[in-house]
Amino acid sequence: MTSTATAPRHTHRDLDDDDLETTTQIFVGKLRASARRFASAAGAESAIVREAVPPARHRRARCRVVLLYPAGQEADVTFLGPASTIAGKEITMSQFDTAIEQWLSAGQERSRRWLVPDEEAAGGVAIDVPAWLDQRSA
Repeated sequence: MTSTATAPRHTHRDLDDDDLETTTQIFVGKLRASARRFASAAGAESAIVREAVPPARHRRARCRVVLLYPAGQEADVTFLGPASTIAGKEITMSQFDTAIEQWLSAGQERSRRWLVPDEEAAGGVAIDVPAWLDQRSA
């Protein structure tokens, strides 16, 4: 018999400090380990995850990826995921890397519907991954 139960979703309220640190390390490690998949999805030769920030109550998850294409071309893209308390259709910490990979393989369309101002991002804008997912499912 196979189980269809899902793992419980944790928020910062139900994790002690050690658990939170471990969860944060797993989140960052998973994003950094996804660089090869990001490159493949984007049709790039390689990718570097320059920044990986887990979500918190006061900030959204963040991932900055530099894609390296043939002939020395580069694309520097920043992705924003959910905050840990975002309502509605949200993606969990463990789904953020998969959603980034989907955006990269779907053509990397930049639309004002999911581009948001971001002073720290290259070009001053970031991809709002939950907004992009909402548009895809609409």
